[in-house]
Amino acid sequence: MDYQGVIDQQRLFFNTNTTKDTSFRIKELKKLKNILQKNEKLLYESIYADFKKSEFETYVTELSIIYHEIDLALVKIKKWARKRKASTGLANLPGRSYIIPEPYGSILVIGAWNYPYQLSLCPAIAAIAAGCTVILKPSEMPSHTASTMASLINQNFDPAFFKVIEGGVKETSGLLKVKFDKIFFTGSVSVGKIIYQAAAKHLTPVTLELGGKSPAIITKDIHINMAAKRLVWAKFLNAGQTCIAPDYVLVESSIYDQFLSAMKDHINKADYEVAHHNYTQIINDKNFDRLNNLIDPDKIYVGGLGNPEERVIPPTILKDVSFSDKVMQEEIFGPILPVLSFDSIEEAITKIKTLSKPLSCYVFTKNKTVKNKILNEISFGGGAVNDAVMHFAEQSLPFGGVGDSGIGNYHGKYGFDTFSHFKSILQKPFWIELNLKYAPYSAKKLKWLKRIIG
Repeated sequence: MDYQGVIDQQRLFFNTNTTKDTSFRIKELKKLKNILQKNEKLLYESIYADFKKSEFETYVTELSIIYHEIDLALVKIKKWARKRKASTGLANLPGRSYIIPEPYGSILVIGAWNYPYQLSLCPAIAAIAAGCTVILKPSEMPSHTASTMASLINQNFDPAFFKVIEGGVKETSGLLKVKFDKIFFTGSVSVGKIIYQAAAKHLTPVTLELGGKSPAIITKDIHINMAAKRLVWAKFLNAGQTCIAPDYVLVESSIYDQFLSAMKDHINKADYEVAHHNYTQIINDKNFDRLNNLIDPDKIYVGGLGNPEERVIPPTILKDVSFSDKVMQEEIFGPILPVLSFDSIEEAITKIKTLSKPLSCYVFTKNKTVKNKILNEISFGGGAVNDAVMHFAEQSLPFGGVGDSGIGNYHGKYGFDTFSHFKSILQKPFWIELNLKYAPYSAKKLKWLKRIIG
């Protein structure tokens, strides 16, 4: 494919200023929502063919989030795109200052496979809301969902405005050779580095939504049953294939056994099975084998090795794990939950800091001092207190990582901001002009400037 030709076509369209009209953006977002709603059955069938994800989970974790992003943008676009007042200092009076949000231009969105609709379309929605043109490259791993998105979008949108390009590494590499105005990528740290290096050659800004080993810290004063229930749901949603899923749990020693037992009870109550529509397959054989190799049979508390023919690994808890174990050396990204113990909160914080900054961190405690200590001392992208994963659904919160877990953020207004440049303007009238800044300079002028400027 002629990738340069595709981007040239989008640049020509962008330069017509059509996308700068908020009415155009609203019309296109309404069209997108209408297309998705009319084709929900096809969307459900496609994702089920890829990794047996149920209609319930697909709606809750993918389509509902997409619809909410569109609905919020439809209500707020005109406000977000409005010129914003800024204060003006004495040196520039009687001038006025303001900021104009303007779209970056032509955007490349590279989606992820684990939530293939949401993690592809939500960034695209934000880019459209900001007034950009979009080329969307969905992950090739869930091939049915990628094909469905390509079909629905390419048949209904002008490719000069919004186009899906399918393919794998070859196609992504080809796209990265072309200069975009912004690149948005969701995926692994290793691929994120490749994206960043490719973007740097063109001085293209990037937003990288990556991952990492997100901890959950459990103190002895919590409501054990409720904390275990929330943690089990968050971990085994989508069979653990969630970038913000709790990657490991640190439990205060005095309740270690109780908490393990409570999690086991909730796993049994949920009765996770693909046939029960509350569980999914592992996306492919490569990931299945990687995950199976992380399970130490001697440390299995619940669950165990998976079925390669079905690509299903049961919800698995590993006990008596240490930071030196194999399962603690990489992000798990699957239904395996190592549970470690700690005696003091200082010890837990020190251990967490030995690893890269995580995308998320979850604190389960009733102790305000402990909560504040963790939130103040551990650097992470975002998280929750006494819950897990649900901060992702809050449109008023920016979603993104820090350090190895990512660069930049999005969701709601933060998504609009991510794809916008904020142009700074100072405007002055002609009817007055002080001569203090003009030559000839003098001690008297300097004295007055110091009074004005400070």
